[in-house]
Amino acid sequence: MALANPSILSTRSICRLNSLSLSSHTPRFGFTPFRRKLNRPRRRFFSVLASQNDIFTSLETAKSFDFSLEERIYNWWDSQGYFKPSFDRGGDPFVIPMPPPNVTGSLHMGHAMFVTLEDIMVRYFRMKGRPTLWLPGTDHAGIATQLVVEKMLASEGIKRTELSREEFTRRVWEWKEKYGGTITKQIRRLGASCDWTREHFTLDEQLSRAVVAAFVGLHEKGLIYQGSYMVNWSPSLQTAVSDLEVEYSEEPGTLFYIKYRVAGGSRSDYLTIATTRPETLFGDTAIAVHPEDERYSKYVGRLAIVPLTFGRHVPIISDRYVDKEFGTGVLKISPGHDHNDYHLARKLGLPILNVINKDGTLNEVAGLYSGLDRFEARKKIWADLEETGLAVKKESYTLRVPRSQRGGEVIEPLVSKQWFVAMELLAEKALHAVEKGQLTILPERFEKTYKHWLTNIKDWCISRQLWWGHRIPVWYIVGKDCEEEYIVASSDEEALAKAREQYGKSVEIYQDPDVLDTWFSSALWPFSTLGWPDVSTEDFRRFYPTTVLETGHDILFFWVARMIMMGIEFTGSVPFSYVYLHGLIRDSQGQKMSKTLGNVIDPIDTIKEYGTDALRFTLSLGTAGQDLNLSTERLTSSKAFTNKLWNAGKFVLQNLPGKSDVSAWEYLLAYEFDTEESLLKLPIPESWVVSKLHELIDIVTTSYDKFFFGDAGREIYDFFWGDFADWYIEASKTRLYHSASHSVAFTAQSVLLYVFENILKLLHPFMPFVTEELWQALPYRKQALIVSHWPESSLPRDAKSIKRFENLQSLTRAIRNARAEYSVEPAKRISASVVASADVLDYISSEKPVLALLSRLDLHNINFTESPPDDAKQSVHLVAGEGLEAYLPLADMVDISAEVQRLSKRLLKMQSEYDALVARLNSPKFVEKAPEEVVRGVREKVSDAEEKITLTMNRLAFLQSTVPV
Repeated sequence: MALANPSILSTRSICRLNSLSLSSHTPRFGFTPFRRKLNRPRRRFFSVLASQNDIFTSLETAKSFDFSLEERIYNWWDSQGYFKPSFDRGGDPFVIPMPPPNVTGSLHMGHAMFVTLEDIMVRYFRMKGRPTLWLPGTDHAGIATQLVVEKMLASEGIKRTELSREEFTRRVWEWKEKYGGTITKQIRRLGASCDWTREHFTLDEQLSRAVVAAFVGLHEKGLIYQGSYMVNWSPSLQTAVSDLEVEYSEEPGTLFYIKYRVAGGSRSDYLTIATTRPETLFGDTAIAVHPEDERYSKYVGRLAIVPLTFGRHVPIISDRYVDKEFGTGVLKISPGHDHNDYHLARKLGLPILNVINKDGTLNEVAGLYSGLDRFEARKKIWADLEETGLAVKKESYTLRVPRSQRGGEVIEPLVSKQWFVAMELLAEKALHAVEKGQLTILPERFEKTYKHWLTNIKDWCISRQLWWGHRIPVWYIVGKDCEEEYIVASSDEEALAKAREQYGKSVEIYQDPDVLDTWFSSALWPFSTLGWPDVSTEDFRRFYPTTVLETGHDILFFWVARMIMMGIEFTGSVPFSYVYLHGLIRDSQGQKMSKTLGNVIDPIDTIKEYGTDALRFTLSLGTAGQDLNLSTERLTSSKAFTNKLWNAGKFVLQNLPGKSDVSAWEYLLAYEFDTEESLLKLPIPESWVVSKLHELIDIVTTSYDKFFFGDAGREIYDFFWGDFADWYIEASKTRLYHSASHSVAFTAQSVLLYVFENILKLLHPFMPFVTEELWQALPYRKQALIVSHWPESSLPRDAKSIKRFENLQSLTRAIRNARAEYSVEPAKRISASVVASADVLDYISSEKPVLALLSRLDLHNINFTESPPDDAKQSVHLVAGEGLEAYLPLADMVDISAEVQRLSKRLLKMQSEYDALVARLNSPKFVEKAPEEVVRGVREKVSDAEEKITLTMNRLAFLQSTVPV
């Protein structure tokens, strides 16, 4: 059984030399093995825990792990309360606030990635004994949810505006109760061991109270204000959207060249401007050129006439912001419709004109074009420019078009009255948190990105023109200027009381119709979910600050940084000690997954085909912060790993005493491997595998602690597949089936049990289902694997045994390679002479049955000697290592005469092919006329052919020297 694509793992993983033969128990070497009940029990294997329920199955009857059991196992964990934090073993709590997925969502590979990584952390620290809390929840997803419900209403022939706000909100809540749980059910399917009793929704009463408290608190400090500024506007959604909700796509477009005449000049005095949006020219407030551009220096300080405006003049200015190389080097400044122009206008004190309405039509500033859709107006304006002689030309141009992530429409930069959070002071504290070491960002390279964004931060637009979400806690006075006089309060009652106190009992008030940006409530997530603003709650006192925030690197700014700022502002503490950022999941070709490309891999479908454990293991092998290419080959490899683990478990269980054999189990469980003395008493293979396990525990534990999960997974994989399955299980068969000693068999059984149960512990965070299933099959388990104790570190290892077994491995590999090279039949047993010094021969010969089994040698014809054998010249000489050699008689391996004939024929054919290639290279016509890469290819073939001919000639000469031909 081999991995379909081991290349996703380490080099060592590729070099698997021997498959795990678990189904065959045929005696080897031609003699009858010693057997007893403890070696081959034929019964069902259940632990004490598993026997109390019908959750787990018999390994003896199941050929492979049944994926359909995963949900049953998961529900059992949940019902036992294993997901809740336990303080039985003390220690500091380990807390992860789950990034709340949108309530409208269904599982995609990004979710699968964060669930896998966070569950690995949670399961590891739970086993380490720390009280572990993973806080789950969902986000109300203002825009996305409102869109979904509006589409649902539209299918019923109802428009949102035909309903009252209250009625529409009621319909959204109905939708949420019916469909909003899909994403959490799917997260459970991934094995997420969250404490579901603490699940939250961002519109819960508690979290809504926290949102209001945060808004009021920031406003009281002067950090929230109202103003008209440039925002991303969605004409169809009729709301401002965040930068995160704008996606830029490369699309074919047009660059329009337009004449702007210079006021007071001749007909030849004009500036040609290249623009992709002619419809915004009515909002021009200046024309700019670079101060060092000599082409236009004579016009700086004069006025230009904006086309189609009946003579409106704008100043011609110079600024280094202008790119001399783009277009004509002349820039129209339309500050009402371009983010860069807006900031330039504010810097220079230019007026700001808005020419586009919020529904995407042109307003009265556009004169005759008023009321036209922006794209329709673009066509008409260009036609009129052509008619008036002001159109120079148009050419194809690739545009970077901003589109709404939700609706797909083109976003319009507009100046709009919104609520903002002043970010500079908040950002400064968040910067200091990293600089002072209060917060660690992993991978470290993202610190630079984090610092750059916070250093250049802009104020945050937090208002959205929606009906679904946290309504802004601001009330206006009827009859008063809403920009000048308003009341911020925690409730309607408080707002009315404040208004009456200030304006009299007859005052009338109304609440701001806007809601808060979804990211505002999400920014409070690490502490609002624990009870804030009530800091006296038990959860807040026990679990805040949290430990780790894990999420994708693409929302470092939009969510992570804001949580840090809000956490420091409202609690005085950084909300988590570590930020772990994962990369994006891409397809096998490295392309971003999208429905348009048809390359989306659905996690639920993947689980059905490969199992949850295989999907999790595949995702976990990536490197922090780097994108991961996901392919069916990788998934197939991980599934093969699951099967290998299952078959190893079956082998171990089939070779342990039956549960009813109490005395045998008392003997087995009494074995201890935590002292040097215990290791020294073990035979070489047993001491080696236990020592290697102890090394593995230290390496893997360190990797887990450093969040190097990919490294941990690869190390466990390599040890299990290479050291344990390929080598020790095979070696153990000599003890289990071919030994007449009870104690030797018991020792092997105890090592098999000890190593395998520790492999299950180390692997459980990655592959929780199959490991728990195997664990439950082991008799005398006192607790479930999910809450078992993590293996102790710094356990002893015997360096001498490791070196000795490595020598045995080198000798075995050398013999295997020779057998393969001479095409020896797998079942054929051959003789061998092992040559080494006396001390090496002493320990190698002590493991003669192991060497014979692993190398397929004839047990009765292995000689151990300090000098080469008499038939050395008729043998294949192998050097396994310094001071360790072997001689394999050729006559045992091949029919020498037949092999000489075969190689002679092969050599003639190779020589003929070689001569033909050389002839081509010697032909001037070929060398001069053939493409360079073709000639180079022929030269490479000649070089390869020379090497193969030399090797074949050497082997033929060796064979001919052994017998007369």
